[in-house]
This record gives sequence, C-alpha cells and structure tokens, in this order.
Amino acid sequence: MPLLEASGISKVFGKLTALDGAALTVGENEFHGLIGPNGSGKSTLMKCVAGAEVPTSGKVSFINADITAFTPTERARAGMSLKFQITSVLPTLTLYDNILLALQAHSSLVELVFSRTRRRLHDQVMSMLQQFRLAGRAFDAAATLSHGQQQWLEIAMALAGKPRLLLLDEPTGGMSLEERRVTGELLQPIKQHCSLVIVEHDLDFIRDICDRLTVLDQGKVLASGTVAEIQSNKSVQEIYLRRA
Repeated sequence: MPLLEASGISKVFGKLTALDGAALTVGENEFHGLIGPNGSGKSTLMKCVAGAEVPTSGKVSFINADITAFTPTERARAGMSLKFQITSVLPTLTLYDNILLALQAHSSLVELVFSRTRRRLHDQVMSMLQQFRLAGRAFDAAATLSHGQQQWLEIAMALAGKPRLLLLDEPTGGMSLEERRVTGELLQPIKQHCSLVIVEHDLDFIRDICDRLTVLDQGKVLASGTVAEIQSNKSVQEIYLRRA
C-alpha cells in the first residue's frame, strides 16, 4: 500500500480551475518530485495534500486512512509536515531556540509544565543542527544566516516531529548553486525514515534527488513515472519546449 494516495483532486477558485482530477501516489521512503510549467497547479496540489487548501472534489489517503477532511493540525499529528516556499523561522531567536520550539510543539502540555524541556531536549536540538551543518551557529540569531542556511534551519524544524512524509515547496528558490548542491546532500539521509514530496523548478536538482516524478500541466497530470521515464516522455518534452 502507498504511504500517500491523492486521487481525483480538483480545486476551483471562482471561475478558475486550478486542478482538474489530479492524482499523486507516494511510497514509503520515496522522494517524489512535482514538476510542470508555472501555473500548472503544483503548489495547489501540495496544499490540498497538506490541508492548507480544501479540494473541491477528490480524496486524500495517508497511511491507509482517509484524511480528506483533516485539518492541517490533524494531518501533522498523523505524520505529515509541510514547509512553504517563504521562510518562517523566528529571526530574532537563536538557531537553537528555533529548533527547541519546534520540538516543544510536539510535547504534551504536562511535559511542558512539569519538565525542564530545554535540558531534556538539548542533545536532540544539537543533533538536528549538526545534521544540517548548523551546529557551529547554534547560538547565533537566525537573522544572521544566509538565505540557504535559513531554508536548512526550517527544514530541520519541519522534521522535528519525526514525520512520515515531508512536503517541500520550492526549497532551493533563491539559493546559490553551492547551496542547492548541499541541500541535496542534506536531504538524502532523511529517506531512511521519511518520504518526501517536493515542488521544484530546478530540474537538475529534482533529477538528482528524486526516485519518481509527477508532471502537471494546466491542472492535470500529464505523466508520472521514474526520472528516466519522464525524461524520455515526448509530451513532457513538448511542454518544456513550449515554455522555453
């Protein structure tokens, strides 16, 4: 059984049909890319999966449960985590405290009130910062980081709850070539315990890290398959030539 299965997803905004029967299937420990021209519905499909948008029609199943009516909070509790394109770290707090708050968000009220969570979670905070090559900046304000480093910090925060599925919306936007390369390296280890759905315009980045791709065009799925299958698909080649 797939980890995530979204089927027949349509989304209408007034007179605009953003999605028209779109589908997405993601397996365990799979990195899956969503690609397509601007306005093809990639981010809208991502939001419908995450619960940030309610689909006009269709069904979303996650770990064999129908979560179509779940709120974003309920989906997070079920094991899903979403990071939007715009960075939302707390800039005046240190990197350490950003990660600590993300971890505390998954603690119960009793744990927060009756335990010293900062001391209890210290090793976990430092481990996560180390994983994303930020441990040396642990007590610097997040505002002092480069754009790419802020993205890495937010990905680390999104992983704080140990999700089964991480959703990333254009994480490499605005990054340098070196930051993009490092981002690919930093994401690879999470495949051991977490699947990934990523919306991205950098096709080289997508090709290097993803196992499978789904291509959207005008709100519909044009093709879905392995990276090699998508690269050789004539319909996919045509939409990118058309865009160019």
